[in-house]
Amino acid sequence: MINYIRAAKILLLTIFFVSGSSFSYSQVILEADGPGNTYELINSVLAPGYDVVENPECIHPEFGRHIAEVWDADLNQYVFEFYIHVTPDNDRCIMFDRQRMEIKTYDKSPENLKGVTGETVVYKWKFRLPAGFQPSSSFTHIHQIKAVGGNDSDPIFTLTPRKGTTNKLELIHNNLTKPVIVDLAPFLGTWVEATERIKIDSLHGTYSIVINRVSDGITLLSYSNNNLMTIRSDNVFIRPKWGIYRSLNNPSDLRDEAVRFAGFFISEETLTADILIPDQEKILVSLFPNPSSGKVFIEYSIKGKADVNIELLNLKGEKIKTLLTHEIPQPGKNQKTFDISDIKTGLYFVRFNSGKFTRTIKLCVENKK
Repeated sequence: MINYIRAAKILLLTIFFVSGSSFSYSQVILEADGPGNTYELINSVLAPGYDVVENPECIHPEFGRHIAEVWDADLNQYVFEFYIHVTPDNDRCIMFDRQRMEIKTYDKSPENLKGVTGETVVYKWKFRLPAGFQPSSSFTHIHQIKAVGGNDSDPIFTLTPRKGTTNKLELIHNNLTKPVIVDLAPFLGTWVEATERIKIDSLHGTYSIVINRVSDGITLLSYSNNNLMTIRSDNVFIRPKWGIYRSLNNPSDLRDEAVRFAGFFISEETLTADILIPDQEKILVSLFPNPSSGKVFIEYSIKGKADVNIELLNLKGEKIKTLLTHEIPQPGKNQKTFDISDIKTGLYFVRFNSGKFTRTIKLCVENKK
């Protein structure tokens, strides 16, 4: 039986076989259920025992919590309402030229909420921008896909309302290109549902997003691309963020806002056995046993002369051990054995790199017997 305690939190795991490879699927849903203990509810789903709520309450404690659970008559359910104030809110008393009220997954989140190379993740959520919503001409992000480890300062994707002669809603890739720009007006004062699907790869990733109006199903924004970067080669994993993150470059353009969210959904498809990834060369990589408490075996098949490097990383993407460096592969299958008995119990990442190909595999280190 599914236990609906506090959140409508669902964790499903199904395993089956496709073309000789083993896949696992997990799904998590976060729904509001009524006033009180809102941050605790969010944390219990996105990172149990930790804090995923980035808020401005260090400078604005008198307002109280900047997310509430309120009843929404249109959806006929409780929803999350995110608040941001032109004064005095800032970005966690760290940055003072911007404001942030966001929730996220991050390195403390469960394994199934981190998207690594070779996985496909799906994010769904509903949101309602109020009538008269005023975005900044610089940035007002309401959703981000961020990376962890390596070059992780710029988001991979953002959904950004922007002030202009006509206010727009932009999809931005890698903080550089804007593959979709649509009028913001149809999104105001109404509930919409976004569905975002990402196959994670530094060269040949796929990405799609569709935003439909809830009341009649009309599509207000749609985009897909079957060949683009969805993670950088030195990143360890990607993660979502939702909320309000906006510039204070022109505060006179802004107003106090209350943006509503509902039905946060994260689904991850994981290839848990051998994976064949197209690149300039065909590369086959597998790691076993996993979980492990002593030795792990990594097998790989690669054609070409690129050297192979294998590193063990922590959840922040920091290298804690070099397992293999600058090895020229032999023809056919190569197998290496690594002793991890000196590594503390926990979740890690093994990063395999050969030329332009990078694959990151989650490794669970168990208690030593």
